[in-house]
Amino acid sequence: MKRWQITGFIATVIIILSIPLYVFRVTVSDRPDPAPGKAQLATFVGRDKCVTCHEQEAKKWQGSDHDKAMDVADSKTVLGDFDSAVFENNGTVSSFFRKGEAFYVNTQGPDGKTADFKISYVFGHYPLQQYLVPFKNGRLQALPIAWDADKQTWYHLNPDEKIASTEWMHWTQQSHNWNGMCAECHSTNLKKQYDPKSDTYQTVWSEIDVSCEACHGPGSLHVKWADLPEMARPETKNTDLVVKTSGLNPEQQIAICARCHSRRVQLGNIDHSKKEILDSIIPELLVDSLYHADGQILDEVYVYGSFVQSKMYHNNVKCSDCHDVHSGKTVLKGNDLCLQCHRAEVFDAKSHHFHQKTGEEGEPLKDKSGRIIAAVGQGAECVKCHMPGQMYMGVDYRPDHSLRIPRPDLSIPLGTPNACNQCHLNETRQWSTDYFTKWYGLSRKPHYGTTLAAGRAGRPEARKELLKLAEDSLIPDIVRASALQLLSAYSDEASRQAFDRALANEEALIRYAAVRNFNRSDPDQRLKMLTPLLVDPVKAVRMEAAMGLAMGLAMVPQDRLSVAEKKAFEDALAEYEKAMEYSADFTFSGLNLGNLYYYLGKPERSLEQYKRAIKIADEFNPAKMNLAVLLSGQGKNREAEKLLREVIAVEPDAYEAYYKLGLLLVESKKSSEAVVYLERAARGFATRARVYYNLGLLLQSLNRHSEAERALLEAVKIDPHNPDFLYGASFFYFKTGKFLQSKRLAQKLVDQHPANAAGRRILTLVDKKLRKP
Repeated sequence: MKRWQITGFIATVIIILSIPLYVFRVTVSDRPDPAPGKAQLATFVGRDKCVTCHEQEAKKWQGSDHDKAMDVADSKTVLGDFDSAVFENNGTVSSFFRKGEAFYVNTQGPDGKTADFKISYVFGHYPLQQYLVPFKNGRLQALPIAWDADKQTWYHLNPDEKIASTEWMHWTQQSHNWNGMCAECHSTNLKKQYDPKSDTYQTVWSEIDVSCEACHGPGSLHVKWADLPEMARPETKNTDLVVKTSGLNPEQQIAICARCHSRRVQLGNIDHSKKEILDSIIPELLVDSLYHADGQILDEVYVYGSFVQSKMYHNNVKCSDCHDVHSGKTVLKGNDLCLQCHRAEVFDAKSHHFHQKTGEEGEPLKDKSGRIIAAVGQGAECVKCHMPGQMYMGVDYRPDHSLRIPRPDLSIPLGTPNACNQCHLNETRQWSTDYFTKWYGLSRKPHYGTTLAAGRAGRPEARKELLKLAEDSLIPDIVRASALQLLSAYSDEASRQAFDRALANEEALIRYAAVRNFNRSDPDQRLKMLTPLLVDPVKAVRMEAAMGLAMGLAMVPQDRLSVAEKKAFEDALAEYEKAMEYSADFTFSGLNLGNLYYYLGKPERSLEQYKRAIKIADEFNPAKMNLAVLLSGQGKNREAEKLLREVIAVEPDAYEAYYKLGLLLVESKKSSEAVVYLERAARGFATRARVYYNLGLLLQSLNRHSEAERALLEAVKIDPHNPDFLYGASFFYFKTGKFLQSKRLAQKLVDQHPANAAGRRILTLVDKKLRKP
């Protein structure tokens, strides 16, 4: 035990050498089908080939949002005022004008200076129209100034932000790049074709807008079938269309729509042969940057993530029950849309909605300035209460498709919006809750929003409820997957077992979330649990399993895999790289590839990828943090420390950066300063046991015993079955002469981990101490 100081130092060094990489919450992947079928043989033929037989559908489509998703800029398509119009925002003056038949804008360019830029394409038409400017390397950039089709005026999409030309959010940078951010859902058969080596795009499409084959898939085989005499047409499945579009259930239909109508990561150019959503895209879960805790929309999420939360979706209602699939318009107006299924005498009655209808006496709702915010009759509309929306892009009102029962009572504890206060702006949330209680009684069903809110806040008591939520088959899959993502912060055995069970769940999204957030760090366990998923039928799951195994194999020899497993692993990694290269114009691609090469022991390639991510967006802190880890492993502590301090300077709540910097300072023998950063990390990571463990070891080495005891016991409290934490606390008590406490924890270690010799050694040493007179 004379070697305690050395042992403690080595443990600290080991922790430093294994500083955890920051893992971005979205990873993309792709691989071709092993046996190409008709989908690969079919080619795109264009709308004109379809109109001959499908005239009525074509008429509905003409003038729709899909029809006008994108077009060449000319006198027929441009809606904005280009007659020497001037627009000013945050000191930047932009002017719009014409040169002959061409349209131009004079505004701030990528160098911060004003210049003339030609408009090549229009983007959308209502309620706003954007404009695309061509740049070198095949880029098209969307102007931040758009045309308000209702008010017939120019307006800025981010009027309150003064954005420098070097920032990622500037219109000449990646955030406004059409090729990567917008193109795949505004044109048909789009191929992005980005080359990271030359930083160029060669983006092409078969039709400039969202036409027939954008949903039905390439139509050459179907046209060939239709061109045959009627009696000569063979009986083929779906008349040789690549995408089946009739007789679909809600899950099948939304898989077609979700390729664009979701907040997602794309797995490559759209492949219409893919039937499972996670073979084509990875939809975002209910994360705090996109959704309120109760699942209501916060940022733009494009319907999918909302609709799959709804009771409607889970009762076999599908998109086409409400929307005509060709025009995009609702099939009926007003409450008649909902009364297709819901009884009018029950739900379209004042006894249900308690509001006046159009034509009844009453004054419209006004705010304090006298502006009308809700007309008489709107409160009786189903969508006002069950689909409250938000305004995006300044003028685009989008209803929430989760079709939820209003819960103003949740607004007070969770800070979430509610339908009542969306109209009654001058009333309080308590006022809305009181009226809701008066009308519908006190009974309230528990809502998953309270659990997700507690998990987001990292509250220790949330673990139990997250476990229940993740395993409740009556809860929407996207909610269960989101609960799993939050549960990964709780590193106790019950949580780990929940992940083990989720890996075998029949729902792809839950398996994906379990693999993506798998919370067993032990490499043997990672190999045991993740290797079978290399042959999962769903692409996203397979690819994520490969990445998870790369983490494990970084710590154990690859000969732990069988020949077949190693081949599957290598193939999956190669496909993972290819998929990531599809998104090489995004920061997360560089981050994820950097992580992969780090695990594979390829530091130079890892370094290259992290730097590429930072080049795309200098403010992308996850890549800076992981680059710091890599540099510290190469002995370049000064460079690593500089990067971590840069992160903290611009992001004061970047607790991961505090944690990494604290460990780095220990290695640099700046232990007293390191305590400050580890303590800050511990406050931010309330449920992350290893942060407290590391802090406890450091405080112990500084002889700050009372503080060390609290930190080590907190680690054991959070994760009472972890052998490292039990050993660390037990050894601390032994070293400080508290032998009974040491024995109690050592016995727990022996009971829970019989194969772990460390617990038995401490028991032997403690017994010797206790037997001494």
